[in-house]
Amino acid sequence: MQLTAKLIQVLPVQTGMGKNGEWRKQSIILETDGMYPKKVCVTLWGDKINESVLQVGSILDVSFDIESREYNGNWYTDLRAWKIDAAGAGVPVPPTAAPYNQQAAPSAPVDFSGDEGDDLPF
Repeated sequence: MQLTAKLIQVLPVQTGMGKNGEWRKQSIILETDGMYPKKVCVTLWGDKINESVLQVGSILDVSFDIESREYNGNWYTDLRAWKIDAAGAGVPVPPTAAPYNQQAAPSAPVDFSGDEGDDLPF
């Protein structure tokens, strides 16, 4: 899956030892755009942690997988990022595209005053 959102918080890197050696993970908090913005926590593992891209306030394109697992009768869902880029990196932006936080201008209202009301197609 893919998500384009604003980076609002970078949590500290966590490290530990596992059966395959040392591991590193970092969680980031993103905020979606739109009328009802949502906050989303995405986790980066190992070499996917790229601090040069993780600047608070930047707009990111995040490709991730969703995984749920059960532990002691409870289910936990994890969003694991496998690719993170600055939004629009390498993709030309059309000149008509609206900026991230702006909505398109509303269209003119439709005038139904001349409508007969009895011209239904069925």
